[in-house]
Amino acid sequence: MIFTPDLLSSLDILDWGYTEDPIPTSFDKYLKWTAENQHGTLSYLNDHRKELRKDLREVYPDFQSALVFIFDYRRSKKWMLENDHHQLAAYSLGFDGEDYHTALKKRLSVIYEILKEKFENLETFISLDIQPVLERDLAQKAGLGWFGKNSMIIHQKYGSYFMIGSLLLNQKLPVGTKKVDIDHCGQCTACAEACPTDAIDITTRTIKTNQCISTFTIEMFKEVPAPKGFDKSRGEIFGCDICQDVCPWNKKSLRSVSAKLSLKDNFKFLSEWFYDLPKSTLISIIEKSSNRGLRKKLYGTAFDRPGKEGWLKNLKATQNVFLKKHKGED
Repeated sequence: MIFTPDLLSSLDILDWGYTEDPIPTSFDKYLKWTAENQHGTLSYLNDHRKELRKDLREVYPDFQSALVFIFDYRRSKKWMLENDHHQLAAYSLGFDGEDYHTALKKRLSVIYEILKEKFENLETFISLDIQPVLERDLAQKAGLGWFGKNSMIIHQKYGSYFMIGSLLLNQKLPVGTKKVDIDHCGQCTACAEACPTDAIDITTRTIKTNQCISTFTIEMFKEVPAPKGFDKSRGEIFGCDICQDVCPWNKKSLRSVSAKLSLKDNFKFLSEWFYDLPKSTLISIIEKSSNRGLRKKLYGTAFDRPGKEGWLKNLKATQNVFLKKHKGED
């Protein structure tokens, strides 16, 4: 066994897979999606790096194989659901409040150090979603699930409350491969029906990015109108889990975990800011902060991305929704 159960558990790894195939199967679909401008304001998905996604060797020329891991954040999700907290996407607090890029890079580095002791001259390229890699395609190829109708990778046992991280390696390893999973969504369309902004195209299993609440609250840093249907949201101010929360595979997966929100000491203020303070108070705090000061306060978390203007946009948009609902307006 290449990895012990105790090691996997200590690193929050739910499952892992292996592939030696560098060519993604969904690249043509990705090209069509960008050609139709479905990437919207996410220009980095359609810039000079687009062609790099056609072959893992474009990103890592020494590629011979890949180990793909899925990292668990179900405990924080269950805690949020049990406390009726929908303001934040669960992944944002799922790794002790630390930015998941940082947290997963540390975990992947631990795995690499272990592998180096077993395989001589092994080198790696750590791949997360900031690299020009079709990571969900890679996870599917490694036998870790199928593309759901909401475009997420869904694992039969663990649902989709996880983040993907990979090690691209310069050697082939004596590791067995898993069978690529078939589609298990069937006739279910719960994700698309629940999306208040109609951002899910179930035919192509892609996202209409500019209609997505996550795009609006995370990727749009300036004052812009909320997507149509945002007034039917649950008060999301950073990311959105609606399509995952209604997925039957996730409901099944959550039964096996206990609810827990764990934050590092220097990130404990996140719970107070986003769950305890009235929205008007948080708006006042951010208005009085400089953009630099706010980013410094939020440094090391996922929340420094929108910046001051983006945060005020998000908070005021949801505050307006709340006021409308309580005034009985449409």
